[in-house]
Amino acid sequence: MKLDRPVTGGPCWTELGTSDLEAAKRFYADLFGWRPETDARQEAGGYTMAHLGDAAVAGLAPLYQESQPVAWNVSFAVADADAAVAAVEAAGGTVVLAPADVFDQGRFAVAFDPGGAAFQLWQARAFPGAGLFNAPGALGWVELLTRAPDRVTDFYTTVFGWTVNASEHYPQWGVDGADFGGMVTMDDKFPHEVPSHWLPYFTVENVDATADAALLAGGHLLMEPMSVPHGPRIAVVRDVQGAAFGIRVEGEEGEEG
Repeated sequence: MKLDRPVTGGPCWTELGTSDLEAAKRFYADLFGWRPETDARQEAGGYTMAHLGDAAVAGLAPLYQESQPVAWNVSFAVADADAAVAAVEAAGGTVVLAPADVFDQGRFAVAFDPGGAAFQLWQARAFPGAGLFNAPGALGWVELLTRAPDRVTDFYTTVFGWTVNASEHYPQWGVDGADFGGMVTMDDKFPHEVPSHWLPYFTVENVDATADAALLAGGHLLMEPMSVPHGPRIAVVRDVQGAAFGIRVEGEEGEEG
């Protein structure tokens, strides 16, 4: 993506809700070289920060309620979480977790867009979000898979002011024209039970080798490695507990595999 740091309106963080935190820590440490650090405070509930070097790149957490699915989630930076949830509701979204303070780190909320995809809002205080984008093992793209493309385009451009690079086959979201993600319309090829969702893509050095490593670690491929014409090489992986995420590499190196 064309963003290299968290900016208002853009993706600032991604975190995994998992049914087996210790297994997830091992899986992603092996796959991406992450160094996980679990907050020892009881009130943190086992929340774990994954690092590359000194940079925080993703969160890992146990499931906090029975209805919570095993899934990766994407957070978008806002200047005022309370104002943002009001904008979400006014635009037709649903707030499922009202803004709440997370220690001194920031203010957090969870919502669904009108198509049913969950996303998170983050008002930064001490913690701005990911300290690294686009490097191997770090967030490099976010993708919305939806069955209501027109409705959610209106929603996100209204709530966040996103720009839309309206490609016929793959619209791309941006902040002031700096693209950070895209949108896929879910058709009959997607099982009916798969809900609309946001999918984070992590940058890797080699998509094929990383996909093979994920398989060896017990994961599954939801989409085999493929090269996008004039674009990146990508694949979609499901981890051992069932959470889906993408992997990608840009440019000619990706086309060569």
